Parts: sequence; C-alpha cells; structure tokens
Amino acid sequence: MDDKAKERFALISENLAEFLNPEIIENILAEGRDPKIYWGTATTGKPHAGYFVPAVKIAQYLAAGCDVTVLLADIHGFLDNLKAPLELVENRAHYYKYIIKAMLESVGVNTDKLRFVLGSSYQKGPTYAMDVYRLCSLVSEHDAKKAGAEVVKQTSNAPLSGLLYPILQVLDEEHLDCDAQFGGVDQRKLFTAAKEWLPKIGYRQRAHLMNPMVPGLQGSKMSSSDEDSKIDLLDAPEVVTKKVRKAEAVPQKVEGNGMLALAEFVLLPVSALKTGKKELKIERPDGQEPLVYTNVQQMNEDYQNDVLTPQLLKHAITTGLNDLIKPIREAYEASKEWQDIALKAYPPPPKKVKKVKDKGSRYPGAGPAAAKNSDAAAPAPPAEEKKEELPIRQ
Repeated sequence: MDDKAKERFALISENLAEFLNPEIIENILAEGRDPKIYWGTATTGKPHAGYFVPAVKIAQYLAAGCDVTVLLADIHGFLDNLKAPLELVENRAHYYKYIIKAMLESVGVNTDKLRFVLGSSYQKGPTYAMDVYRLCSLVSEHDAKKAGAEVVKQTSNAPLSGLLYPILQVLDEEHLDCDAQFGGVDQRKLFTAAKEWLPKIGYRQRAHLMNPMVPGLQGSKMSSSDEDSKIDLLDAPEVVTKKVRKAEAVPQKVEGNGMLALAEFVLLPVSALKTGKKELKIERPDGQEPLVYTNVQQMNEDYQNDVLTPQLLKHAITTGLNDLIKPIREAYEASKEWQDIALKAYPPPPKKVKKVKDKGSRYPGAGPAAAKNSDAAAPAPPAEEKKEELPIRQ
C-alpha cells in the first residue's frame, strides 16, 4: 500500500476492539478502490448516547472514503423475541434514520457516501428467501443458537425466530454487496459464523470490524431498556448534567469506567474529525492550567494518579455530550415530521385508571354521617305480605 492507502487503513482500524481478516480491506485499498462497509441496527429501543461509539466509527469510515450502508433491520427487530411489534417497526426504522443522520452531522462528517437500506425492502424477495432456506438446511440448531447467543434474547423456550436472526444477518453481507460488516464486539460469534457459513452456499468471506462495548452510567453496558444506564440523544442539557453527575466513576480505577470510555471512543475522535487534531481540554478550578489530552494513555495515567479526578472528568464529559446532542435536539425540534414519527414509533404507555374500591358505608371509620346517608339511600324493605287465615276444621 502507498502512504495514502496506509493513512486510510489507519483511520478505518482506529479504536477497534478486533478486526477479522484485515487483509481484505488492505487489498482493496492497495488497488485504489473504496471499501464497502455495512452496519446493521435492529430498530427496537430508542438510540442513546452509546450509539455515538458506532456513529463515530461510521464517520471515520466515511472520512476514509468508504461507501457505508446503514441497514435499518426492521425484520430483525421483530424476530428478536418480538422486541418490536410489526405495527411499530416501520415507524421506528424512520425514527432511526432521522437520528442516525443527525448524529453523523453533529460530529461534522459529510454523509454523501452514506446510504440507508430498510431490511424488509429486500429480505422478503424470492432470491433472499431461497438463500435463507439453503442456509437453514446446512446450519444446525446448536450453531444458530451459539451464533446469536450475545445478540438475540435467550429464553428457556425461545421461538424459532431467534434462530433465523443470525442466518438473516449473515446473508445480509452478500445481499448488501459489502466487503466488510461492522458491529459491536458482542457480535463476534455471529461474525465468525458468517466466515464459515457463507462459503457453504458459494459466497465469499467478508472482513469484520468490531467496536468495544462502552460501559453504561452504572457500570454495565449502556442499554435502551435500562433508563439508569443511558443518556437519551434528545435529553435536555440539565438532564445530561444530572445523569453524568450520578454516573459511576470510581476514583483512580480505569477498568470499566464509562466516563473514560466516552472520552476515548467519542470525544477524542470527534475532535479529530472536526478540527483535524485529537484533543480533549479539561478545565480546572482556582485558576489552574487546564489538562490537555491528545491520547487516552496519558488520560488513563493521570486518572490512576488522581491528577484527573472523577469530578473534573465528568464536567468535561457533560460539556462534550451536550455539544454533540444540541444539534440533534435542534433538528428534532425543527422537524414536525420527525416529532410525529417519534410519537408513532414510541407511543406513550396508556394511562392506568385507578379503580376505586367500593368499601360500602359500614366499614370502620366511615362515621355516622356515612351510615345515615347509607340508610337514607337504602331501598325500603318490601312490605310484609298479609296472609289469609284459613278456617280450622273441627
């Protein structure tokens, strides 16, 4: 590869947890072509701040001249143990398209080489369906369950749809005509299955790029279903501030620290995309010089030595996230269509009507007035029937 190709490859592979078959991408770059990468997301719960991690990588792929496809996997969302009912998945796919595009624009990247594809637009076609049948005939129940173990909801008596999920995701690589699939490291088993399964039906292997899973606000991974673990992409500044302030950040402990992870995988690379220079400035009180970081190793070292405290780090994370979320929220507030879609995609739960229990009037503590009113309201007893006297026979 020449220097330009090496520079593109460095940007493509930056901050990845793992890269399977990188030579596939290297060969494409050496030939002067643009790699075709796809990222799929099941349109289920609302995207949160954790989605900035894949969004930043997608922005880097676009900056490296890659053709990027975002698969809005509506059918996958339905197959995954009915996480999204069929009547909601279409509107949720539209919602995802709005918010993903807004996220990429907020980090300052050109989206001309980005395309969105709805899964149901091709996954119901005859060619795709035949490939599903072919792969089903070759993949065992055990292997399908293993491939989806980290991404499909597991239950003791799971529906068959959960076994179809990994088969569809593997076939998407061929039917989206990509050179590589990108996803979280939690999909590693599925990616290794794709390397094995696709050649069985005559299709080529793809490269696989995996980003790390960012810890949530309370230590576990950030999840749409756990309100305490996430920051919503439409949260107001004061809400973001409150959530970050309450987030778990053990002093001097780097491992599993969600705040440091957001700095490493979101704020530092966003700075490079926007300004061409990777830098995170952390202000300090009492007129002290700010802490300026250009790499995560330096930041981790200062955190372990308590030079960078949780309070200072949280303030910088709050500022950085609010700067990224602001244009997303403004785009949402300016779009009546997006707001209507959001209401249809995530309708508010029906209000619970409190059932008032009729205790009657003669329960303890009802008082004489209640008893009196009850007596007044009570229907009069039926009149006593007059019985006819019969003569006594002597």
